[in-house]
Amino acid sequence: MSRVRITGGQWRSRLLNVTDAAGLRPTPDRVRETLFNWLGQDLTGWRCLDLFAGSGALGFEAASRGAASVVMVECNPRAFAQLRAHAGSLGADRVELIRGDALKFAASAPGPFDLVMLDPPYHKGWLDRLTPWLDALVAPDGRLYVEAEQPLESLSDFVAVRSGRAGQVCFQLMERQQA
Repeated sequence: MSRVRITGGQWRSRLLNVTDAAGLRPTPDRVRETLFNWLGQDLTGWRCLDLFAGSGALGFEAASRGAASVVMVECNPRAFAQLRAHAGSLGADRVELIRGDALKFAASAPGPFDLVMLDPPYHKGWLDRLTPWLDALVAPDGRLYVEAEQPLESLSDFVAVRSGRAGQVCFQLMERQQA
């Protein structure tokens, strides 16, 4: 079993076990450090959504950095059980875990969120299928973080304002395109 480390905030350096599940690719430490440098480190008061929670690295990182609430959605039962164990051991009372399908959640989510993190399984068309709900999921001045198998310049009404690549991971921080 592999592990990832929370890189900042109140749980800095805590290790999270990663369940061995098909398609699960935890966001590397260096990529998370870059994302939270872009966001300014302190997420105090933010409402966050980690729609494909997997290992929980992104969602727990946001909670560790002060987010008021983090909703983490995961459909894999083993990965979800691991998320529940991590939430318990961290005392993560601002984290809400939802076991279910990302599309169904997106269609009826209690948004909007200040930060929506999308790290779906690759080559399955998830980003295209989520596009109709992005406007309602992301607050008007909110941000969208996307990991994909290829660089993205835009997604729906969002454009990449920062981007990077680490190995096979292309990652983008996106904001609404200004009219």
